[in-house]
Amino acid sequence: MKIINIKAERNYKVEIGVTFSESIKQISASYNKVLLLAPAVILKQFKIKETKNLFILQTPNGENQKSINFLSQIWSKAALVGLKRSDAIIGFGGGATTDVAGFAAATWLRGINWYAIPTSLAGMVDAGVGGKTGINSPAGKNLIGSFYSPSKVLIDPTLLQTLPARDISAGMAEVIKCGFISDYKILNLAQEDVLDYQELIARAVKVKADVVSKDFKESKLREILNYGHTLGHAIEKDSKYKLRHGEAVSIGMVFAAELSKELAGLSSDAVLLHRELLKNFNLPISFSRGRWKALSSLLLQDKKVKQSKIRFIGISRIGKPVWLEDVSLSTLSKVYERIAK
Repeated sequence: MKIINIKAERNYKVEIGVTFSESIKQISASYNKVLLLAPAVILKQFKIKETKNLFILQTPNGENQKSINFLSQIWSKAALVGLKRSDAIIGFGGGATTDVAGFAAATWLRGINWYAIPTSLAGMVDAGVGGKTGINSPAGKNLIGSFYSPSKVLIDPTLLQTLPARDISAGMAEVIKCGFISDYKILNLAQEDVLDYQELIARAVKVKADVVSKDFKESKLREILNYGHTLGHAIEKDSKYKLRHGEAVSIGMVFAAELSKELAGLSSDAVLLHRELLKNFNLPISFSRGRWKALSSLLLQDKKVKQSKIRFIGISRIGKPVWLEDVSLSTLSKVYERIAK
C-alpha cells in the first residue's frame, strides 16, 4: 500500500492499494450511522447491501447526479435515517459521485465526515482527491460547490479491471495532465507496453497532493491543475456531456499546448508529444470548427475569468506551468483552428 498525505483545512491520507469492501466495513464500524452513495450499476456489480448502520442511496448515472434535485434527495435520506454530525457519508463511484457526496457532507448539519472511494481512474487521480466538492448549474459545470476535504480517500486499483476501455482512457487524460505540468516520469510510464496503474495513480495523486497542500482554495498555484480544463469544460458542456470529462480535457490539453507554443515558447516537439500520447489512448485531440462561436461564449463563463479577461494555464516546457493572462479572443480563435476539424 502507498500512503500520500495531503494538508488542507484538515489533513488526510490517500491510501492506494486498499480493498474497497474492507474499507466500507471499517468505516461502517467506526460510526453509528453511515450513508453510502453509489450508482445502481456499482451496487449491483459488487452486491453492496445495507446493514444495521450502513444505509444506501442509489445515485443517478454520470453527471445527472450532480444536480440540486438529487442533492435534495440526499438531504431527505439523511434526515430519514437520522444522520447526525458524528456520522459520515461515503461516496462510492466515479468523480461525479464523490463530488456530490462531498458537497452533501459539507452542507448537511454544516459539515459531517465523508470518505471517497473512487471507482474510476479519473476519480482516483482527480475528482476524489483535493477537496473540491459540488454540483452543476444550468449555467455551467461545478459552479455550485465547496472546498471540503474528505476524512480519507481509499483507492482500490483492482476496480479498474471492471471499467470499459473508454473510461480508462478518459482517466488517463488526467494522469497525463499531471505529467505535463509536473512529473515527466508519468509521461514515460504512460508509454510502457504494460501500464503500472498503481504507480501511475500514486504519481498523479502526489502531483495533486503537493499542489493542494500549498494552495487548498485555488488562490493561484492550484490553477495549474486546470491545464487543459478551460477549453475542456466548455467542450464538455457543448457536447451536452456526451464526451467524458477526460475526453474533453484531452482536446483542451492539445489546445493549451498549441496556445503555449504561441504565447510561451513551448517547443513543437512537446506539442507533438501531447497529440501522440493522447492518441495512443484513443482520446480525441480535435473538435468541430463550427463550434467555436458557442465555445468562445462558454469560455467567458469560466471561473478563472476576471474582469472579462480570459486566463489560461499553459506550459513553457514540460513540468513548467505558466499563466497566460488576458488572452484575446482573436488569438484563441487562431489557435483553435490548429485543433479544429
